[in-house]
Amino acid sequence: MLIAQDEEVWRRADEAERAGYYTAHEAFETAVREAGGTVESSEALRSVTAATTYRRRGTEELVTDGPFAELAEQLGGFYVLDMPDLDAVVAAVRHLPEYTLEIRPVAEL
Repeated sequence: MLIAQDEEVWRRADEAERAGYYTAHEAFETAVREAGGTVESSEALRSVTAATTYRRRGTEELVTDGPFAELAEQLGGFYVLDMPDLDAVVAAVRHLPEYTLEIRPVAEL
């Protein structure tokens, strides 16, 4: 599950607002466990200003500082979950703050 939000929301948040985010994530993880799932991994990502973009086209390589594209929302973190089904994930994410979430199954290769 990928988490996207405008980075300015976090930058402008005061301590109480940030504490609310942490509390919401704790409630989400509790909901995951109560649904019979597990959080396999999760991380917050540093700002897009810390990103490095790598592109390769044939034999040409380009490494640049900064994000791939300027977007209204930036990828801010992720969760790798093991959940019974999509309905359980959707029920659990209702505990999170107002993010844009992209939920995808892991590809079995």
